[in-house]
Amino acid sequence: MGATENIWTAMDIAPSVAIHDSIPHHPLSIDTALSFPVMSHRVMKWEKLDDSRFSVETVSGGITNLLLKVSVKEGNGDNVAVTVRLYGPNTEYVIDRKRELQAIKYLSAAGFGAKLLGVFGNGMVQSFINARTLNPADMKKPKLAAEIAKQLRRFHQVQIPGSKEPQLWVDIFKFFEKASSLRFDAPDMQRRYETISFKEVHEEVTQLKELTDRLNAPVVFSHNDLLSGNLMLDDEHDNLYFIDFEYGSYSYRGYDIGNHFNEYAGYECDYSLYPSKDEQYHFFRHYLKPEKPYEVPEKDLKALYIETNTFMLASHLYWALWALIQAKMSAIDFDYLGYFFLRYNQYKKEKQMCVTLAQSHLSV
Repeated sequence: MGATENIWTAMDIAPSVAIHDSIPHHPLSIDTALSFPVMSHRVMKWEKLDDSRFSVETVSGGITNLLLKVSVKEGNGDNVAVTVRLYGPNTEYVIDRKRELQAIKYLSAAGFGAKLLGVFGNGMVQSFINARTLNPADMKKPKLAAEIAKQLRRFHQVQIPGSKEPQLWVDIFKFFEKASSLRFDAPDMQRRYETISFKEVHEEVTQLKELTDRLNAPVVFSHNDLLSGNLMLDDEHDNLYFIDFEYGSYSYRGYDIGNHFNEYAGYECDYSLYPSKDEQYHFFRHYLKPEKPYEVPEKDLKALYIETNTFMLASHLYWALWALIQAKMSAIDFDYLGYFFLRYNQYKKEKQMCVTLAQSHLSV
């Protein structure tokens, strides 16, 4: 394992216990509140290497975790890199880490994501993927959209041991219970929070669940967070990678696709970029029949279109309630309260058209 072995030795892994066969685990945590230079220095002290042999750089900093590229120059002069993913503070309130770690082993074996090399108190070490992160505009490109669809179909075919009960509504109702009983120290945040009608939100969640239950959508192991930042492309070899499975669970096929389509809006949340019907059909063709996409029957395209756009509404409710919990728990500088209103208002804006479409389909 070369440099990877050095990293774990430096982390005093001797008393570690094995998880997922031979993967080491240790309760060590890294203080994410440290400045990046100080954090890097701490990591170098673990490794007991000078700056000329060891380097740490930021790969990305999302709103739930931080990715670091850790490179070590070995004795023969070769550079070996791994990725260290640091969980955001208090993310255990919205992410089931046990579920994530269980899934990674099987997804990795199926060729998805980076290989898991080790786990520590507030993060994990994985193999480094030499590729670029996509941007939202990339996802609309026909060739890439087709490849994402093909990969997502294959992702949905991975079997993860354990219960296969869909978790979407379980998670949404859990989020609702937590989100509806918060109190903020800042008076302005508390006032904004108190404008939310949780009675209304609960009614919306309940009604949408009842509607989606009638669609009998297939239950598959879903990524549930397939935004551009969790897609990587090796331009040289034309390889696409799905990464970061922290929200992964058994869920509904239409939800995973609808949530992905919502991410076309990008970080600016411009929902005018949501894919058109033609763009969605292009995606569906390559998802349903990768080898012969233009032989997919029209009725199958229409059914998946209705399924996806109904579950797309659930995506707005999920992330709206998630945002309220993050507004209270997260130390990251982001307007989570504002994000709740943005997603919930978008849900209400799109609700009538999507619900009418689904009801019309179900009445036939």
